[in-house]
Order: sequence, then C-alpha cells, then structure tokens
Amino acid sequence: VQLQASGGGLVQAGGSLRLSCAASGITFSVHHMAWYRQAPGKQREFVARITFKSATTYADSVKGRFTISRDNAKNTVYLQMDRLKLEDTAVYYCNARPYYTTTDSWGQGTLVTVSS
Repeated sequence: VQLQASGGGLVQAGGSLRLSCAASGITFSVHHMAWYRQAPGKQREFVARITFKSATTYADSVKGRFTISRDNAKNTVYLQMDRLKLEDTAVYYCNARPYYTTTDSWGQGTLVTVSS
C-alpha cells in the first residue's frame, strides 16, 4: 500500500490550500479515506473522513472550512482547506481503511504552515 500526500506548503491566514493523497496497491473504492494532522508537540488528531460510499465527517475545528472529497477513478482523496487559521499548522497525514476491517494504512505526511 502506498499513500502519497502532496499539496502542503506555506500560506497566510485566511488563505486556501488543497491537499491530495494518491493511493496505490489497494482497491481504492472499498476504502474509507481520512485526513489526520499532527501539530508540533501535540498528538495526531482526526480532521476529516470520507467513507467508501462518500459519506463525510469532520472534526468540529474544521467544519465549514475544510472539504474532503474523493475521485475513485484517480484513486485520490482531496482535502480542500479554506479560511486557514494559524492553528491549522501541522503535518497532514492520509489514512486508508477498508470498510470490512480496522486495518489502517498511512501516508508520509505533508506539511502545512499557516502564517500571520
């Protein structure tokens, strides 16, 4: 399983970024996909999930600002991040879990830095 996250970078507060996670080595369409993040000195936390049926869930801290989506034809999950805040600064990780198990796969992470 390979999950290749990209799209991170430096952005000013109030700006936008779109993260992508390209999956290979899995049957993408049967996987729930999610984004997590880990800020410096903090534990990894849940950000957003999209099920294999495209139902979405968000952490309260990003609800209304972030949008998760998937393209099964491209084996890719996206995270559109709008109205970014300083506290969104973190390494963002892509997660994949088949709907029929609890076995997780993780990507390498992409750094998002929000500046004032």
